[in-house]
Amino acid sequence: MPPLARWYIKIAMLYLVAALVVGVLQALRVPVLALAGPAYVHMLVVGWITQMIFGVAYWMFPKFAPDNPRGSNVLGIATFVLLNMGLVLRVVVEPVRAWRPGALPGELLVVAAVAQALAGVGFLLITWPRVKVK
Repeated sequence: MPPLARWYIKIAMLYLVAALVVGVLQALRVPVLALAGPAYVHMLVVGWITQMIFGVAYWMFPKFAPDNPRGSNVLGIATFVLLNMGLVLRVVVEPVRAWRPGALPGELLVVAAVAQALAGVGFLLITWPRVKVK
């Protein structure tokens, strides 16, 4: 398994555990986490599910070329960094802005969304050429 696939899969499992802990604490009505609803959903959908899909696809899809089996390593790492940077930013900023609307600039959510969207584009660019007809 290539290192980048391991990073995706391990981080995905960490997000799953973190989301489950947040979900349990929300169910117990811990006041500080009452505002973490959207962040909780992002941790599950982007952090766990999407990241697991990216990691397994990066690992298991057909080889791009014998000398370059998974395409651009730089693009793969950039995709990983953008996805996680955007997710961490969103998980921090959304609850803080819900608690105190002026505490952090709303533009940070735009930066988070753009980073995640660019990660999606990066995933398409690195994966699309590997989907071939035999």
